[in-house]
Amino acid sequence: MFLRCKKRRKDGKEHRYCSVVENRRVAAGKTVQKHLLYLGEINDNQQQAWRKSIEVFSKEDEQTQQLFLFPSDRQEIADESTVHVIVGSMSLHRPRQWGAGWLACVLYHQLDLDTFWSEQLPPSRKGTDWAKVLQTLVCYRLIEPGSEWRLHRQWFDDSAMADLLDADFAIVQKNTLYRCHDKLLKHKGALFDHLRGRWENLFNPDLEVLLYDLTSTYFECDPDYDAAAPGLKRYGYSRDKRPDCLQVVIALIVTTEGLPLAYEVMPGDSSDKTTLKAFLNKCARAIRRYSIW
Repeated sequence: MFLRCKKRRKDGKEHRYCSVVENRRVAAGKTVQKHLLYLGEINDNQQQAWRKSIEVFSKEDEQTQQLFLFPSDRQEIADESTVHVIVGSMSLHRPRQWGAGWLACVLYHQLDLDTFWSEQLPPSRKGTDWAKVLQTLVCYRLIEPGSEWRLHRQWFDDSAMADLLDADFAIVQKNTLYRCHDKLLKHKGALFDHLRGRWENLFNPDLEVLLYDLTSTYFECDPDYDAAAPGLKRYGYSRDKRPDCLQVVIALIVTTEGLPLAYEVMPGDSSDKTTLKAFLNKCARAIRRYSIW
């Protein structure tokens, strides 16, 4: 572990922001950095104190006391079916969650998403396997939804995804996770076509009746932060009782069994009556050509 500082100029002044990081060795002898703790802006005295603490912690192993389940000197009656276990000699190394990750990967394969994304997201010239990055993100969202930051910092090490995918920590660098999302949008139509075909084979869904609804999600941010280019964030009817916040509206079409067929993110001031006609046309096209997009 070591202390890493980044400099940034703001309002004409130079600021230093520090983090505790550690090096992780990955494939091909490369090393990537994993964030352990963000310290923010600290002064020189605090910085020296942190460096000294990290140095001491790195040199000395944490001392723990072994708690025995059974006395080591207990005399047991032995026979051919008895196996003696010396509890004091047992140790636990890298405990990881295996079953949930394995099941998520099985579902991923059942939908043929591994084949689909391996064709859509080939590895980069630098060796980043985008298909495995995406599969990790999907399994994470299914098992224990959270932020990409938490996936990078904690969840990947606590799970067995590295063993299940034959990968290492390089696929969950925080910048890699965010960049993976940017690569997905252009494949949105092809993905729904693929899922539509797989769902038809696996579940034989009924498309006679489709359900359509809107929801919204808001942003707790400075309203003037991006006033010059607001994008989709607008003020509108807030289903979350937060009319003071900018929001976006999310539309979703599902079957009566709850299988999602399409979604769309729209400006935050969109109302139901202004979006229904366009989505009815999409539903009609879906029935004619078995695809939403």
